[in-house]
Amino acid sequence: MVRKTIVSALAALLIVPAPFMAAAALADGGDPLIIAHRGASGDRPEHTLAAYELAIDQGADFIEPDLVVTKDLVLVSRHENELSGTTDVASREEFDHLKREKTIDGTRVAGWFAEDFTLEELRTLRAKERVPASRPANTRFNGLYQVPTFEEIVKLVRAKEAETGRKIGLYPELKHPNFVLEVEGIDMVDLALRELRNLGIEPSDPIFIQCFEVGTLRRLNQRSDYKLIQLVAPDGGPVDEPDMRYAEMITPSGLEEIAAYADGIGPWLGHVIDPQSMAATSLVADAHGFGLKVHPWTLRKENGFLPAGLQNEGGPAADGKWQMFWRAALASGADGFFTDNVKEFVALTGQADEPER
Repeated sequence: MVRKTIVSALAALLIVPAPFMAAAALADGGDPLIIAHRGASGDRPEHTLAAYELAIDQGADFIEPDLVVTKDLVLVSRHENELSGTTDVASREEFDHLKREKTIDGTRVAGWFAEDFTLEELRTLRAKERVPASRPANTRFNGLYQVPTFEEIVKLVRAKEAETGRKIGLYPELKHPNFVLEVEGIDMVDLALRELRNLGIEPSDPIFIQCFEVGTLRRLNQRSDYKLIQLVAPDGGPVDEPDMRYAEMITPSGLEEIAAYADGIGPWLGHVIDPQSMAATSLVADAHGFGLKVHPWTLRKENGFLPAGLQNEGGPAADGKWQMFWRAALASGADGFFTDNVKEFVALTGQADEPER
């Protein structure tokens, strides 16, 4: 489905699809969507079936798997295609020969990469906590979980839907598809669409597909009706569009262009509220004017992830003044939020008068 070029804010409002009744939350005029960022990442190592299941049990509307691809063309969930930050691969002598250096999106990276492993080889690895300084309690789960396939994640979601009686959305991100296509010759757009078709996931289901790259989303828009989200980083620009800057993409003219191929934006939280003053910017209102949903990232509670002025004593793993920060984010009017702490998000939105920590 190719979206028509939008020539005015009014036109954008007229052609936007019906409100997304995704998962259990209302995307229009109701509670913001709770998007479990890589699962319940504050409580379990991210991108594991345990993290996804716990997030669902805690009340997430959507779970977010970051998708990379194996040598034998299987979509699996990892934060990056480089594996040493999230698995025990560096300690596995049998894979020493697969250590490489690659230039990914302009950055030289050394390590072990998912696209050099078959699924069988990858399944012998075990997940570990990616940020142990901020989440030392999660390290007790190191070594327990395998790298899940996207198919397994979908099966988990369906099992939890049957158990709970509620819809649970999927919010996959395609990681570095331009690199994978140009360097490895693997088309993640083809793979993703084929996998969604094989798994029986329809565009009308609660699903958003997200990416930092523009060309990938444009191709998905041309070939499908899935709801698409343009991710927006705090600096730089899309790797596949070297003349574009993310800062320009969130201006009114940039948002108008995004609305021609996507259904929403996933901006850095600092684009939505000023991290120092915690005052809302105009971005949510501007994006809504073009019919775009706004799903900022990422709400976290530990000092290590909060602005300096909102940190408490106790080091990076201690809880900061997160409730103050989160309330400011909620006041922005965004349609949903990525969070590592689903339980706390549910409690905060349900108990607005809970005392500050």
